[in-house]
Amino acid sequence: MKILLVYPQYPTTFWSFKHILNIIGKKAAFPPLGLLTVASMLPKKWKKKLIDMNVESLRDEDIAWADMIFLSAMIVQKDSVKQVIDQVKSLGKPIVAGGPLFTTGWEEYTSLVDHLVLGEAEGTLPLFLADLKKGKLKKTYQSDKFLDLKKAVVPDYGLINLRKYFSLCIQYSRGCPFNCEFCDIVRLNGRLPRYKTQNQIIRELDNLYRLKWRENVFFVDDNFIGNRIRVKEELLPAIIKWQKEKKHPFGFITQASINLADDEELMRLMVKAGFATVFIGIESPKKESLQECFKMQNQNRDLLTSVKKIQNNGIEVQAGFIVGFDNDSPAIFKNQIDFIQKSGIVTAMVGLLSALPKTRLYQRLQTAGRLVKETDGSNTSFDLNFIPKMNKNVLINGYKNILNNIYSPKSYYQRVMNFLKEFKPQKYNINLSKFRPYQIKALFASLWLLGIKNSGRRYFWRLVLWSLFCRPKTFPQAIGFSITGLHFRRLYFDNKNSY
Repeated sequence: MKILLVYPQYPTTFWSFKHILNIIGKKAAFPPLGLLTVASMLPKKWKKKLIDMNVESLRDEDIAWADMIFLSAMIVQKDSVKQVIDQVKSLGKPIVAGGPLFTTGWEEYTSLVDHLVLGEAEGTLPLFLADLKKGKLKKTYQSDKFLDLKKAVVPDYGLINLRKYFSLCIQYSRGCPFNCEFCDIVRLNGRLPRYKTQNQIIRELDNLYRLKWRENVFFVDDNFIGNRIRVKEELLPAIIKWQKEKKHPFGFITQASINLADDEELMRLMVKAGFATVFIGIESPKKESLQECFKMQNQNRDLLTSVKKIQNNGIEVQAGFIVGFDNDSPAIFKNQIDFIQKSGIVTAMVGLLSALPKTRLYQRLQTAGRLVKETDGSNTSFDLNFIPKMNKNVLINGYKNILNNIYSPKSYYQRVMNFLKEFKPQKYNINLSKFRPYQIKALFASLWLLGIKNSGRRYFWRLVLWSLFCRPKTFPQAIGFSITGLHFRRLYFDNKNSY
């Protein structure tokens, strides 16, 4: 058979970096790891093409070439999904849909696609393929079981142009031991983390190395340290050895819970392995709001101290923040601003609370009659899909005020400086010691766009000169953060007339 795998387009969001990708010569931040994995699970004799619509257009001739279209997406891609379905249907091709959007919202698509392959593909795709061979396909394939990742395949990265992406992706584990009320990870991947072996990960790293990739790799795990002992004793030593043998070709990014700060050995090993950045869900500095959303791992600790401890060990902390909890008062807006500025968390994703389908928050609000519509999944939306306890206008205006403050040139560049003052890079942190090709492009672009054309140029030059003369090893990061800040300002200010 001839299979066309299609990944719909993202809207412009916090993590899309669409406003700056062209500056560094990239088309998208990350490739569609799910579809690349599914491609490896299909029969080897089949012909396969992958169209990532964030990199290239979906043409009618691509659809006409295929016997069947495999479509995967997340909730934020819903608008593009509808366009893809219409385009494919107009050409009479069957659609097989799977992935997070369809797994949690399949009801909306039963009449729009031909087959639904829900949950983890390792469990449901073989059933679909077996029925396809028999000529007896069913509408829906679903399993409530979470699979052993030791049977997971190596993603087929040969289907895409690697150079179009800022970072490639690897998955070590699925699932998170925590159960935050607003999060759909437990629904999608379970609470008991499941892992690949260290040998599987080394094979995947070898694969990227053979393909001549030499930049960032994102471990997309829901919580990389869900099992700290396993990560410390098995995975990280294997990666450290591999990096040394290959002369440190990769820098790693991942996601983890705040209890990373409690384990000095774990942080030391992560940095030695090449982990330079970690995203952490802080959500709120208010303990009552953390209790409300069952963010247990963030309670009974000094969050600011925990963040600085991770930074002091040589890892940049990116973080997510939420406003709109029932326990939030109007004071939360200033509290969030103060925390973000003091912490030196440069990349601070602040969003309005949103009730994702099938989450405990969704069910609670639906039961209380407070759910008004489905969410679009955007992390930059000024809209609510539920009735908040706080006055809606006060909440939305307070949210806008946070963004206006933390991403203004003065506050943003000061936060970068706060971080670089606190940050203590380790000698084996490779990302700080040399420029990557995209960083060289970013350097020249920043000097023109930020140092000459931009109204906040005096803050830019103050950061650049301080970095050069006071902390020269951090100069690549200073330039990188400056370019990233341009994306955030264009995201929040340039396209929002209400600002």
